[in-house]
Amino acid sequence: MPAPQESTPVPTQPKRYRVPHLRASKEAGRPITMLTAYDAVTARIFDAAGVDSLLVGDSIGNNMLGYPSTLPVTVDQMVVATRAVAGAAARALVVADLPFGSYEASAAQAHATAVRLMKEGGAGAVKLEGGQHMVEQVRLLSTTGIPVVGHLGLTPQSENVFGGMKVQGRGEAAAQKLLADALALEAAGAVAIVLEMVPGPLATRVTKELAIPTIGIGAGVECDGQVLVWTDMAGMADWAPKFSRAFGQVGAALSAAAGDYVGAVRERTFPGPEHTFDE
Repeated sequence: MPAPQESTPVPTQPKRYRVPHLRASKEAGRPITMLTAYDAVTARIFDAAGVDSLLVGDSIGNNMLGYPSTLPVTVDQMVVATRAVAGAAARALVVADLPFGSYEASAAQAHATAVRLMKEGGAGAVKLEGGQHMVEQVRLLSTTGIPVVGHLGLTPQSENVFGGMKVQGRGEAAAQKLLADALALEAAGAVAIVLEMVPGPLATRVTKELAIPTIGIGAGVECDGQVLVWTDMAGMADWAPKFSRAFGQVGAALSAAAGDYVGAVRERTFPGPEHTFDE
């Protein structure tokens, strides 16, 4: 019997982070970094900072568009945001969410939506929510050249079913279902799975069972990677989820800059001679 071949570790900073790097990162024990991005300006900054993957999340709805949840987000809105992010990202893998109502009815519906996000938006992969009932969608997309990232645990598009944003997978029965969902998505061809608001021990268990990587958000440190909504990460709001951490206070800095601008205009110290054109 020939000796098993050793996996090739993923480079620390691959020139372009692509779908195969997801599994290579897991095998090499190198945590995957992911942030949401909704526009070219932030995408360019995060890309230059070395973030592996940019998620154009339907969280654009409640973080950028003023919606009360992700549910009103349309495919057209996702296409525009994805195109902006993909156009600015020179290195990161761009993953786009399939918004609510655009993939659940059938595999064909999911395929049509995913094709738009890839052809018009420039996404390198798409993400959808749900477990075993999404197997046909994942299988069709995967076999037609569309990489799929799954999403289990707290799935925001189902918040009305859950009765709010609650931790999922507590208790052995719920844990077994989540694990079965994860294995079903992997078997159907998913390239990674986001685990949101799942107890740490369960996320660890799922991560060990899967050959594909898990990316946690409120799921503990043992996942193969982590993702955060960038506005939470950067301290843009007065409130953030328990599982998040503000790595900066961009909101306060932006508020101070806007206040200085208002003061300078009202005091007529801006624009000055250096900002004014001569005849």
